Amino acid sequence: MKSETLITLPEDIGAAGAILDFDHLDQFLGFHIRQAQGTMHRRIIDTLAAVDLTQKQAASLWLVGANPGASQIGIGGALRMDRATTMAIIDRLEGRDLVVRKRSMVDRRRHELYLTPEGQKLLVQVKKLVTAHETRFSERFTPDELDTLITLLARIYG
Repeated sequence: MKSETLITLPEDIGAAGAILDFDHLDQFLGFHIRQAQGTMHRRIIDTLAAVDLTQKQAASLWLVGANPGASQIGIGGALRMDRATTMAIIDRLEGRDLVVRKRSMVDRRRHELYLTPEGQKLLVQVKKLVTAHETRFSERFTPDELDTLITLLARIYG
């Protein structure tokens, strides 16, 4: 990218038609990752509002569905959440009768997580919503470009 890059702001962010000189800010990887993440995050929030879930709640529900008996710590670790956040999310899902905690028969200190029938039903909806959301972004790339992008992004957090 050139240092003279001018970016037109969307009308909902700045004055209509505002153009700013980013003075090399737009040459930082973090800037572009944050812009992309912010755009996707705003849209997933709107998408999941239809089922009254946050992104972290939906991801937790998804992982519990794919890993019956997984621990809270395992789910939280996979999603890079701290213990308090994980507990709050599981409490919320449990309060909505979507997830149930069961004490492990192998390790009584450990809680295993399972979807309830209501949670299984909602997960089907969540998967459809998230897939449609992802398609709106992934269709901007060829399959090879998308594979490359995912691989490159994974280098940052992997």
